[in-house]
Amino acid sequence: MTEEVRGNLEVEDRGAVLVARIDGGPLGLFGNDIAEQLDTLVDRADGDPAIQAVVFTGTHPDRFVSHAEVRWLQEGGATVPSVGVRGASALAHTARGVNRAGGLKTAFGRTPLWPAVQLERVHQTFLKMNRSGVVFVAALNGSALGLGAEFSWANDLRVMAEGDYVIGQPEVLLGIMPGGGGSQRLPRLVGNHKALLAILSGEPFTPAQALEIGAVDDVVAPDQVLDRAIELAEHLGSRPKTSRAAIKRSVYFGGSASLEEGLHIERSEFLATALSDIGQELMLDYMANTEAAGELPLYQPGVFEEVLQAGTTRGAGATSQEIRR
Repeated sequence: MTEEVRGNLEVEDRGAVLVARIDGGPLGLFGNDIAEQLDTLVDRADGDPAIQAVVFTGTHPDRFVSHAEVRWLQEGGATVPSVGVRGASALAHTARGVNRAGGLKTAFGRTPLWPAVQLERVHQTFLKMNRSGVVFVAALNGSALGLGAEFSWANDLRVMAEGDYVIGQPEVLLGIMPGGGGSQRLPRLVGNHKALLAILSGEPFTPAQALEIGAVDDVVAPDQVLDRAIELAEHLGSRPKTSRAAIKRSVYFGGSASLEEGLHIERSEFLATALSDIGQELMLDYMANTEAAGELPLYQPGVFEEVLQAGTTRGAGATSQEIRR
């Protein structure tokens, strides 16, 4: 029997951006060690006001994350009797309650419930990424299948290396289906029909195909992947963190709700940002600059471009006004 892979996240601190290198052993697998370290890293980044973005990349020379450790999945499934969808649903609901309680591996680690608890934890970690004001970017230095692809879908942006690489959901070929969010996140990225055909067939996307349908945001030379991902992380990371969190929650969770519920989520998040210290500060600053210049800062020549680079409208138009004086 193959031994369990001991994975690791190697985190490099680059100031406002953390670079996390995923070491899944010689085969580049995603197992429970990486899942637990990822959860800790997301909590750290979300709770630290100085951390604006996290960029993930793989240590394997040709793979971002190969896929989940099959042994992790198979042995977990072998401890649970075969159940129908209704029974599995009850198991998943129970696992959610156990996961929320936390710290229960000692009690449940050798029971049939533990695999469901582990899967629930992965889902909750990915959801925390979606709720967070931190910008998460997957720097796909190579191929990503199964849970590797699902992890990339959970990031806010994806930069992929050009070359003989693939990304996709091949689970059907193993007699299972995506379990880390692929059947839900991929359709939200590329549309239901394209995602359905890809998941039903198990056929992955090439980098060019992934870029064409919106599954990744950029494709660059392999030696440029990390730099491009960091560039995007720094650019979006220059925006206020509280605003980014509100926008992400509104899009990720409101966008898949009914229109009425989505609008309620947007209203709630908007009001929270409008009443926040940073929102009040920037709006007052904008109005003061408008009054001083006699023109809206974003409509003054060249100012919008400067604001996009700076990340906020703080002081927008003030320099050009002083020059005119």
